[in-house]
Amino acid sequence: CNAQRRPIMRMSDIPFNTTDWSQVESTEHKGETGVAHWRTREFGGIRVRMVEYSAGYLADHWCRKGHIILCLEGELRTDLEDGRTFLLKPGTSYQVADEDGAHRSHTSTGAKLFIVD
Repeated sequence: CNAQRRPIMRMSDIPFNTTDWSQVESTEHKGETGVAHWRTREFGGIRVRMVEYSAGYLADHWCRKGHIILCLEGELRTDLEDGRTFLLKPGTSYQVADEDGAHRSHTSTGAKLFIVD
């Protein structure tokens, strides 16, 4: 952490803490096919999630919310409304701003993601 750098993202009112994601309650979210299980925490208006998608998951909507997504396990394919497609594998991420690239994700194998939005 370089104290001389101007902060890019403003994070305030978040005391130092750790999260044991296995202890965070899981909620189920059905896709058009398959299911997602979210473990969600909120910190000063920032939502942080550990999400596990079942094999065969297909989102039931085009999302316009901005995210930072890191793939931890499996593979996730994200289609953009403009026709582009991106594949996330473990160790890869994507970043998108609110209202900048409607996207819809699916996975044939299942995937585990860390998401900040």
